[in-house]
Amino acid sequence: MAWFVTALYTRILALAELNFVARCEVVHLLGPPGTGKSHLASALGLEAVKAGKSVSFITRADLIGALAKAEREGSLRERIRFYCRPSLLIVDEIGYLPVIPGGGNLFFQLVNARYEKGAMILTSNRGFAEWGEIFGSPVVATALLDRLLHHAIVIQIDGSSYRLRRHADLLPEHVRSTARTTPPAPTEARRRGRPPKDGGVPMPGS
Repeated sequence: MAWFVTALYTRILALAELNFVARCEVVHLLGPPGTGKSHLASALGLEAVKAGKSVSFITRADLIGALAKAEREGSLRERIRFYCRPSLLIVDEIGYLPVIPGGGNLFFQLVNARYEKGAMILTSNRGFAEWGEIFGSPVVATALLDRLLHHAIVIQIDGSSYRLRRHADLLPEHVRSTARTTPPAPTEARRRGRPPKDGGVPMPGS
């Protein structure tokens, strides 16, 4: 386990240098719930803000909801341009909730518009093989992954939920035994919080 934590920490430090933002790359943070993906994404976003970059943080459900609303109101193009402005767009919780009908196509339009033009961080508790199920279409999932994996950094965070470990005495034994194996997210990421989850309002910067 020590070698895994060391290797993960080394990769996180490399991400904090923000070269992926300059290269307009996509960072995928994958792992079970409670392993610190959102905290890590937030910490990287704050590092980017400190470096003068514009950053937006939004959940996938809220993002697709905003795009769907804009489509109904005839302002989808303007809304996509809005989400293309930040140097870094963080999309949290890719796999938690079902995608609304047509949502996969809307998300693809945004991803396609940002492709090779702006960096992204995506967090997900589900692997790429499940994206067809998440977005309701293997065709849409393939098109998304074609762009999101072209210039990508994939980090797998293994382990169990640090939230559940706080109540390990209340858990069944088969769950409790796995709740002791992985350290919580770095305190730095937890202490700093996250950029506002406000529907994607860009922060000042480049």
